[in-house]
Amino acid sequence: MSGARLAAMGMVAAVLAVALPAPARADTAPARVASLNLCTDQLAMLIAAPGQLVSISWLARDPGYSAMARAAMDYPINHGRAEELYVLKPDLVLADVWSSAATISMLTRLGIRVEQFTPGQSMEEIRANMLKMGAILGREAEAAALVAAFDARLAALSAPPPRRPRAAQYSANSYTFGTQSLAGQIIGTAGFDNIARETGLEAGGTLPLEVLVMAAPDMLIAGEGAPGESRAEDVLRHPALAGIDHAAVLSGADWSCATPFVLEAVSDLVSARLEWEARE
Repeated sequence: MSGARLAAMGMVAAVLAVALPAPARADTAPARVASLNLCTDQLAMLIAAPGQLVSISWLARDPGYSAMARAAMDYPINHGRAEELYVLKPDLVLADVWSSAATISMLTRLGIRVEQFTPGQSMEEIRANMLKMGAILGREAEAAALVAAFDARLAALSAPPPRRPRAAQYSANSYTFGTQSLAGQIIGTAGFDNIARETGLEAGGTLPLEVLVMAAPDMLIAGEGAPGESRAEDVLRHPALAGIDHAAVLSGADWSCATPFVLEAVSDLVSARLEWEARE
């Protein structure tokens, strides 16, 4: 952010400081909640009481990233700027640890309570974030019910397969997600072994095409890519990959955030694995 913009934001804070709202008490349920992060958007939409959530981020309406894009049309949107959030008069703003530090700082200086979430990288963290959201919004019972439904479906999808096929997740620029990532957790839960571990990419990284082909995975997991074409995605159409089974086109929205919607991605992969097993 430029120095001029930071200075302007400082002036806005100084002007508005004469009418600061009283900070919301952490032990009372907030009445007006705004979210500036795609993942907190969706958790809040699932758990918040009617009328409690007054704004979500603009990304929540993008079906390429948001599993709740249609539901998001019912909410006003924001672009994560402190000035636009302030005029909403929220008593709570939801963010994640990677949200703009300048925005978080200004909101805090204006007396607005901000709660930040860490991006979940496991099923346990998804569960924890749902319970945390329920506690913050004063909706503990609703969050507990959501967790119970999540656990029940997760158990049904996690039945050990007779054999765990070896899979490779492959993205633009030859990037692959390892076992220590949300995508890796989805793949493992669906009954696959991730070849990223074999190649030393526990969290993820670049997997050269030659290494991928030599690893000879049973299945390649690749999404449909972004609209249009880019050279970064050329590798996904390389002839060398033609001989590897491909999972069905997967929705990136279900993979984007640590929310219950990851189970949709798990379900897609379980179906792909069962089809592979039937052919073997």
